[in-house]
Amino acid sequence: MLASCGTMPELARQLSGLGGCTHPVRLDGHRTEYEVNTATGEIGNVLHHLDSANLPAGQLLVRCNNRRATRCAACAETYRRDTYHLITAGLRGGKGTPEQVGTHPRVFATFTAPSFGSVHNRPSSGLNCRCGTRHSESDSALGTPLDPERYDYEAAVLWNAHAGAIWRRFSIYLRREVAKCAGLTQRAFADHARISFAKVAEYQKRGAVHFHAVIRLDGPEGGDTSPPAWATAELLTDAIRAATTAARVTGPEIDGRSHTFTFGRQLDVRTIRSADFDDGQELTERAVAAYIAKYATKGAETATGTLDRPLRFLAELAQSRLTDHARRMIRTAWTLGARPELADLRLRAWAHMLGFRGHFSTKSRRYSTTLGALRDARAEWRRAQAAPVTTPQDGETTLVLAHWVFAGTGLSTGEQWLTASLEPAAGTEGEPTT
Repeated sequence: MLASCGTMPELARQLSGLGGCTHPVRLDGHRTEYEVNTATGEIGNVLHHLDSANLPAGQLLVRCNNRRATRCAACAETYRRDTYHLITAGLRGGKGTPEQVGTHPRVFATFTAPSFGSVHNRPSSGLNCRCGTRHSESDSALGTPLDPERYDYEAAVLWNAHAGAIWRRFSIYLRREVAKCAGLTQRAFADHARISFAKVAEYQKRGAVHFHAVIRLDGPEGGDTSPPAWATAELLTDAIRAATTAARVTGPEIDGRSHTFTFGRQLDVRTIRSADFDDGQELTERAVAAYIAKYATKGAETATGTLDRPLRFLAELAQSRLTDHARRMIRTAWTLGARPELADLRLRAWAHMLGFRGHFSTKSRRYSTTLGALRDARAEWRRAQAAPVTTPQDGETTLVLAHWVFAGTGLSTGEQWLTASLEPAAGTEGEPTT
């Protein structure tokens, strides 16, 4: 029918601009750009006009920008690439970050959760699991409790809910520990150095969140200034270990049981080297950026087999294909979420995330560019491709009036068919690398 109406080529071009997004947001409305005389304020000619009713799909289609690979593979891939470039900019420079950051002390650290009970695993020593079996990497039993009845589901969910607070507490202690190692007071430390970081959250198979972080020592003004002579990767590593041990958050008391949360005993801190290759012996900038970006698009559903969207009612679990372990984690979060004293944790809203409600990727302000800046640059490039570029004359500027209304999500059956027939990366050819 699309072909007979003569709209297929135009619709294909509109769909190709989505870059493969399969769940776009549909908008009704219009956008008009006028030229304006800056001296008189008089509105002049229309430079460009867009009306959703005149588009082939009948509406403006905007990418969903969902970071989850299970929800939209195309948008998740864009998010992964943006995260890669954000991390790389903080390691090598670029995107507004000075190249000299590549000479600053940098480490890659992994922070784990404590134990909530014994689980099926693959010991690095090559020995069998405690259950007596040598599990394969794809074994669904990995991460599940050896004895579900003795596993501390309550503490596991609450730890996830407090993971962000533990990180914030760690970041405070880290500055104190670096100052202590350098023989400085906390107040004097700000005049000599600054700590910058970027981190991503990852779910272990047991459903507990842990963090991967790039941590960098800069001068007092961030990456624009060189760190002092005493700032070394070794000093930073020692400070991280001390701050990890010291960081703890007091949790709620439930039925007479008090909770205190800390990071687990397993802590891995490795220096990041500048060389791309060194016979596989060095942890390189490229490897770190790729590793962190990989986990930026994954949620609890990837590692634990839970849901990738919020629950409205607990009864929905009956229709969901979940592991028993994930089901118990969700039920525990839902049950705890009914307690008034835990209302601020919003455990029911985040039950599908097993209690974790933080952002998956975060960074300090001075680490590098932002995901928002990368998205804005890409959107500006797309606008330039979609409409002729009109440069205002001297004494002129532009005025944009727009009104958009949400009209739904997703593609029609015909649009789905046409999208599937397009090239995987249609619409992104020639797009600048962000």
